Amino acid sequence: MKILYINNDGGGFADYITIEPETTISHFVDQRLKHGIAADYLIRVNRQPVSSDYLLQAGDRVSLTPTKIEGALEECFGQSHGRRETQRVQFAPAGR
Repeated sequence: MKILYINNDGGGFADYITIEPETTISHFVDQRLKHGIAADYLIRVNRQPVSSDYLLQAGDRVSLTPTKIEGALEECFGQSHGRRETQRVQFAPAGR
């Protein structure tokens, strides 16, 4: 049976794939996330959250979106989270 699989991890892609009938969303996610943890992803079927025992149907649209982006935290360190200093710019009045 075919479903549309949308992987929003990294570069992301969408493609129709063939899966076995009676596949639960939990089993599907375990197959697809070889190096990830399902708890770190927003998992939706047909744009709606589902339980782990949901049986995928032909034509379903499954999307996996990471909720934790690796490297994002390190980039935040070193930046000031306080008040941002701005430089004032003086403009001459119009017509002079």
